Amino acid sequence: MSSDRSKDVTPPPLPAPLAVPVADSHTHLDMQSGTVEEGLAKAASVGVTTVVQVGCDVNGSRWAADTAATHPSVHATVALHPNEAPRIVLGDPDGWSRQGERPAGGDAALDEALAEIDRLAALPHVKGVGETGLDHFRTGPEGVAAQERSFRAHIEIAKRHGKALVIHDRDAHDDVLRILKEEGAPERTVFHCYSGDAEMARICAENGYFMSFAGNITFKNAQPLRDALAVAPRELVLVETDAPFLTPAPYRGRPNAPYLIPVTLRAMAAVKGLDEDTLAAAVSANTARAFDY
Repeated sequence: MSSDRSKDVTPPPLPAPLAVPVADSHTHLDMQSGTVEEGLAKAASVGVTTVVQVGCDVNGSRWAADTAATHPSVHATVALHPNEAPRIVLGDPDGWSRQGERPAGGDAALDEALAEIDRLAALPHVKGVGETGLDHFRTGPEGVAAQERSFRAHIEIAKRHGKALVIHDRDAHDDVLRILKEEGAPERTVFHCYSGDAEMARICAENGYFMSFAGNITFKNAQPLRDALAVAPRELVLVETDAPFLTPAPYRGRPNAPYLIPVTLRAMAAVKGLDEDTLAAAVSANTARAFDY
């Protein structure tokens, strides 16, 4: 979480366009201001010509699938976020989620939600199952069982439909890697907003897992992330915004959107000692390979 969150909601300025077009491998258009069309046009104007719209709950996953069906430059992923699974099972009395206050539904409610994710995952314009995984930061010990059960179910759904698996891993590296090993990872697995260190990047590389880097690679305190990027093989690296979150420096605290990808990509190129066109070409090819489009 950002410790310097200001109340500045002014959108950052347009960066200089990329010469080689790239994809934003992970964004939440449904949480951003303005219309989808405006957001896509603004992104395309700086060379971000494709976005992967990510579902976090049943409603958001339906929205992602519908949006991808009507916009050729949008690909969808569908899932119950790791923090969503415990809310479904145990209830959400504080209404922290976008659906507001919810009663406990137990395992039956989780099964019902997973069945809908399974149905959506079969659609041709849905290219991935995610973001799923584990989050030990926001969910306490009481929610671990629901998170793990949901994660294992998502892995099975991704494999059965031949879709990419998009992983949310927060403070849970060892458990995420363990469950992937136990279940057998899908052919294409993406660590969204990669948050591990260089040692974990080597493990991901050995397993052929894609590592997607977000705006936090530009934060002052993110040297371990830059060290991880430095050792991550070029053919396994993706770039994302996770917008509206994780706005890159120097705009941290202001709203993020796909058009800011060039800022992060240029910072990544510097870390890897590559010119931006070379990295953009690699990232573009990698994202298409990861999501099979």
